Amino acid sequence: METTWVKWIPITRKNTMSNTNFSPLAQSVIDGDLNLVLDEVKRCLASNVSPQSIMDEHLIPAMGEVGRLFEEGEYFVPELMISARAMQAAMKVLNPLLSDSGIKKIGRVVIGTVKGDFHDIGKNLVAAMLEGGGFEVIDLGVDVAPEKFAEAAREQIGTLVAMSALLTTTMPQMKKVIEKLEEDGLRSTSKVIIGGAPVTGEFAKVIGADGYSDNASAAVTLAKSFFA
Repeated sequence: METTWVKWIPITRKNTMSNTNFSPLAQSVIDGDLNLVLDEVKRCLASNVSPQSIMDEHLIPAMGEVGRLFEEGEYFVPELMISARAMQAAMKVLNPLLSDSGIKKIGRVVIGTVKGDFHDIGKNLVAAMLEGGGFEVIDLGVDVAPEKFAEAAREQIGTLVAMSALLTTTMPQMKKVIEKLEEDGLRSTSKVIIGGAPVTGEFAKVIGADGYSDNASAAVTLAKSFFA
């Protein structure tokens, strides 16, 4: 889930062979054009388009397309990050409006980098993709202790716990989080997914996690499978 820092600039969308005609807002997210995204969100709101419609009809399809481009090898991590950043800018405008309207998200995800690990680029990317996919995302940050994961999961039954680690030395903390959830009686109501550069599907099985993803796009698909 970790990568190097990239410069935040709009990108030129490649020929994707997609037959979908995207709205100007959706296309601006796909292209990673942050300024145009904000302009289009404001234009939609001024035209009385509801925040939920902006999410459902523009942002979610856009991030779905970004995920497709990534999975097909036409977009890479820098493009993914730039699009996610543009989407996050839109969500900063929309989230207060969505909260006021009382509209429910697909589900609630608590995400963080485990204790002892301070890498956050990959975690931030996954969080952005999840938010763009329609989830309520609670980002706990980095160096997150098992107790903090458990505390956040306790706030709402059915919370999905997502953990990231870049260092092999911090991977054991993932098992400690699961053990803490079990100790607090939260494991039966909280699914757990993990990811990060050294993390594997086999490791996920060994520690008792419910799923593993090796990229942000797949993490969204995995998360949605628990709320179907």
